Amino acid sequence: MTRVLRGAWRALCVAAIALGVLVVGAAVVVPRLGGATPYTILTGSMDPTYPPGTLVVVREVEPDEIVTGDVVTFQLRSGEPAVATHRVVGVGRATVGDEVVLTTKGDANAAADAEPVRAVQVRGRVWYAVPWLGHVGAAFSAQSRQLLVYVVAGGLLLYAAVMVVAGVRERRAEAARAAALEAARAATRARAVDAALVGDGAREVADRGPARGGRQAG
Repeated sequence: MTRVLRGAWRALCVAAIALGVLVVGAAVVVPRLGGATPYTILTGSMDPTYPPGTLVVVREVEPDEIVTGDVVTFQLRSGEPAVATHRVVGVGRATVGDEVVLTTKGDANAAADAEPVRAVQVRGRVWYAVPWLGHVGAAFSAQSRQLLVYVVAGGLLLYAAVMVVAGVRERRAEAARAAALEAARAATRARAVDAALVGDGAREVADRGPARGGRQAG
């Protein structure tokens, strides 16, 4: 029973750590390695594709590479931090400067966005999205997410060390049990040999019979 419980505990720890690694990887590590930026969908304008709480990871894209059907994240006003993530329903050119101009629309909205999106406003195109993970990202600041990476990495190293120590102890315990079992078997064999020798000695004495007496004078 103890071994079963230990195995179940290890499996639970592995599952928890794997989940943590997936969350941190999708929300922090992969975007950083890919030069992307994570955003959280806060409204229902992109339902059902990206419901509120979805984490969308956006990578920079050249304006000329954007086509109808792409989902882009863009500044609502150029130079301001507020952004929206909508689908491109039209691509055109400005009459002055030949700049790319996008017409965007939320999947759940009945009409396209009132204001066209200039190329300078585009933060990037959606690379991938993870449902509900945006709630986790929204709960942490950038510094907190960095700290979370360190915590998860430290947890992985600690778990690996614990598993190594536990494995060494388990192997030592198995070796001790095997040695004890072998010693018990050897003792059993020795007792069997002693019993056999005693039995052979008893049979030899019985075969000889009682000693003969001396002659009687007539």
